[in-house]
Amino acid sequence: MTVTPQQRIDTATEYYRRADAGRPDTLDLFTEDVELYFPKFGVRRGKEAVAELAIGLIGSIASIAHDLDSFRYVSQGQTVVVEGRTSGADQAGNTWEGGRTPGGRFASVFDFNGPLISRMSIYLDPDYAGLDADRFLWGRDRTW
Repeated sequence: MTVTPQQRIDTATEYYRRADAGRPDTLDLFTEDVELYFPKFGVRRGKEAVAELAIGLIGSIASIAHDLDSFRYVSQGQTVVVEGRTSGADQAGNTWEGGRTPGGRFASVFDFNGPLISRMSIYLDPDYAGLDADRFLWGRDRTW
């Protein structure tokens, strides 16, 4: 089966749609032995790791939405890179909006095996709401 670059981009985008909706069939987009990286989570393998990450995020954030219109894609071979923004709120009600607050910008790298995601590395600051103010080394008066 030949998978086109656009089909890989569509699958990456579908991941965000399903994840935002909390759909259990999100796991259907991954190979059984998928490799996953997320800051503070580390590198894990298998669909169980994807589910574990989702459960951990659900416990720390009340809502999240990926701004699909902000997405930029780079596709090369079996790899798709997505850069984008999110908005949401943590369990305490603190909010963020990528482009307006320090948190909310991300980049993810997807590798594919056929039509399925075989590796996903997510790069972002997991301090979504910018609560770790002591580490804003250059102040908070920046354009985000």
